[in-house]
Amino acid sequence: MVATVGTTIPAPAGPPQDRPRPITAVDDRGDRFFRLGTSLSGLVVLGIMVAVGVFLTIKGLQALRVAGFHFLTTSAWQPDRRHFGVAAVLSGTIVIALIAVVVALPLSLGTALFITDVAPPKLRSWLVAMVDLMAAVPSVVYGLWGLFFFQGHVIGFARWISTWFSWVPIFRVAGANPHSPLAASTVYTASAFVAGIVVALMVMPIQCSVMREVFSQVPPGEREGAYALGATRWGMIRIVSLPFGQGGIIGGTMLGLGRALGETIAVYLIISPRFNINFHILETGTNSVSALIANGYSEASGFGLSALFAAGLALFILTLAVNFTASIFVARSRSGASSEV
Repeated sequence: MVATVGTTIPAPAGPPQDRPRPITAVDDRGDRFFRLGTSLSGLVVLGIMVAVGVFLTIKGLQALRVAGFHFLTTSAWQPDRRHFGVAAVLSGTIVIALIAVVVALPLSLGTALFITDVAPPKLRSWLVAMVDLMAAVPSVVYGLWGLFFFQGHVIGFARWISTWFSWVPIFRVAGANPHSPLAASTVYTASAFVAGIVVALMVMPIQCSVMREVFSQVPPGEREGAYALGATRWGMIRIVSLPFGQGGIIGGTMLGLGRALGETIAVYLIISPRFNINFHILETGTNSVSALIANGYSEASGFGLSALFAAGLALFILTLAVNFTASIFVARSRSGASSEV
């Protein structure tokens, strides 16, 4: 008999189990200093904002206690008689800012689209520099230009709007006679319309910069895909660039609105102050919170100064709310967007 030796064949091993490989990040000294510096910078900015709000609240608390809720509903401004409020100046501030945004939005949107999607590369850098240079011009220069040059040239346009569109309440001008060619033109000067257009030129570079930054992040593949499907340049802009940059358009517009709400010198030089709620934008006379503070700060003392601080607090809260809302839209636009392609 022949003895046979049995051999054991090992069973095939199963597939190796996937195990996450531990990853440890080692921060060097530069990373730690950078993280600490950025965190401190953010905290400092937040602390400054809180300090400004607390300061305005403390300084304006005396006036707020006297006026109460009527501070938001009273149009007159007579702190010495304890009869004052921000209804007129706050409404004038909002009207001027809205006019500025309505005028600046098509200008900034068209400029941003031209720079990112139409202009050749050699011209693009020059246009970016020119737009940024507009933001560097001091506001007093815009105010002087609007007062001594632009206002005289826009009176005819304001008269034309009032003549043909006076059936719209906001375009109606009290004391204007559109049928008389010799009617006085002073009823159209120092209006919210003139101030709003001048402020529009000041906020346009801010809006254009935000929109341009967002449009520049449009994926090139989506643009090329639109062209490959037979889209024209305007078709590509309509179905790719505009949907992708929708958040940037809204955010840039609201950032410009926040800037327009707080504009002081240009508005102060142009408008003729009045303390009643006036929504007739072509009519002489309007007011704003910043112009009120600039006009009355040098002569105010005691309770009157506290009232001005209370008005500044109202403007601070309004501007802060607008800017925070704008930052949310801008952050969403940078986190990703989709288009129709």
